[in-house]
Amino acid sequence: MADQSPLFEVRGLHAGTDDGTPILNGVDLTVGPGELHALMGPNGSGKSTLASVLLGSPEYTITAGSVLFRGEDITDWPPDVRGKAGVFLAFQYPLEVAGVSVINFLRQALSARKGIDLSVLELRLTIMEWMERLGMDPSFAERYLNEGFSGGEKKRNEILQMAILEPEIAILDETDSGLDIDALAMVANGVAEVRRERPELGVVAITHYQRLLEHLRPDVVHVLLDGRIVARGGAEVAERLERDGYDAFR
Repeated sequence: MADQSPLFEVRGLHAGTDDGTPILNGVDLTVGPGELHALMGPNGSGKSTLASVLLGSPEYTITAGSVLFRGEDITDWPPDVRGKAGVFLAFQYPLEVAGVSVINFLRQALSARKGIDLSVLELRLTIMEWMERLGMDPSFAERYLNEGFSGGEKKRNEILQMAILEPEIAILDETDSGLDIDALAMVANGVAEVRRERPELGVVAITHYQRLLEHLRPDVVHVLLDGRIVARGGAEVAERLERDGYDAFR
């Protein structure tokens, strides 16, 4: 029988800025293996703060609660240790890294994740295969990371990283931000492609647009307001949001 214990848990999480300003006010979230959760909320609700805290960003201070990964408390783990363990964050605004090609970045990241020193040659075939599956031009591998990339290219590059690094839990922070309908569909299809390859992957997709959910079809939809989850359920939650707005949940 498959292990049905939670993959990722957030328990009563309170966090804020270093000056004491509270942003998260008791977030509870449980993700099982293979589940896709959507976290929706208006601007200023704490969505991106939650993503940063889950990755271990030093920008925010946790004042109460805990984060567990496969039952182990990782609340105090730094970002690189979380990444090596299998926690992945796709950024809302991916950083540009001049002078470092996509393939070299992936080689370094995967070498750190697996604890072995991989060559570019060992990685190239896998990258090319995934680029084809994600509809990316092969020349993309030699470009400097995110330098001159369009919004859609940056987001597809994040999905490529998710495919290559093989995390166990992926947190997608507003992956749909700034994308047109075609680019959004391409990114959503990329997420679906990675999930088909790795059915045990847990995903938390953070967004304030329902249109992403039409592509991803999450198992659970959560509504985040004023730093806490105020509602959770299935597609009916997203439909109510579309119909009545966030005020209906206040």
